Amino acid sequence: MNRILIPIDFSENAEHALAAAKIIAEKEQTELLILHAYQPYIADVNLTPGSVVPGIGGSDFLTMTNELEDEFRKRLDSFAENVAAEGYKTQAIWALGSIHSAIEDAAETYSPDLIVMGRTGEGGFLDKLVGSSATQIALHAKCPVMIIPPHINPGKFSKVVYATQFEYDESDVLKEVFVLMNHLGANLTLLKVKSDSQPDIQPDNQYVTEIRRQFAVTDEQIVVRESRHVLEGIEDYCDEVKADLVIMSARERSFIEEFLINPSVTKRLIVDTHIPLLVFHIK
Repeated sequence: MNRILIPIDFSENAEHALAAAKIIAEKEQTELLILHAYQPYIADVNLTPGSVVPGIGGSDFLTMTNELEDEFRKRLDSFAENVAAEGYKTQAIWALGSIHSAIEDAAETYSPDLIVMGRTGEGGFLDKLVGSSATQIALHAKCPVMIIPPHINPGKFSKVVYATQFEYDESDVLKEVFVLMNHLGANLTLLKVKSDSQPDIQPDNQYVTEIRRQFAVTDEQIVVRESRHVLEGIEDYCDEVKADLVIMSARERSFIEEFLINPSVTKRLIVDTHIPLLVFHIK
């Protein structure tokens, strides 16, 4: 893995996202791209008639906004310098504007192999984008995206669950997953949750047989559970085995699949997961 992009907002969970990136990174090879998107201060001028906003447009106001921007630039540089002092290849990326556009621009410019994002759960940048920008980044980025939920500070990824419905060919994704598992020294389980809310469309055997053939997966590594809801079943199993990472794949869906037949569990996990989630994309 050559580059990992980590957007930060200087919250505690930004540190947790960085910790996750360090677990996956190889010090001699991987460059950690630390991105901060700064949104300039905009004064609220929607005042009642007769009110006055002192300094707007004046030298004092401009000085204040410039000093604030300089302060955030210094915080980013200091953050990156601390990471570099630990022996990691590091680059600080400063951007102006929304985090969504900043991530898209950085991904286009630097072509990272992975994006790691922290979800604070306390009104941080990712939470404000739930259902729109964050979901779009996780589902449609050109590289895998890892979401770190609130209050999770990863120390290792050793017990990993790959959640699948065996509804379509995921061999290309599984190739990347097994390379990552070898790098991490992790144990991988393939989990299918049967639910009335997620009907079977394709028979499982055709995909299970191919997966066993390609990747030498044992019977013990394939687990099938039943649950009222797929998301609930995934989270219950992960809690039961104390999984520290869940992996899912995302692909473009037709209108019928998305809204009538096969609603995206991945999308809901991005918002709700209490376990780190890694999303791969089926080309």
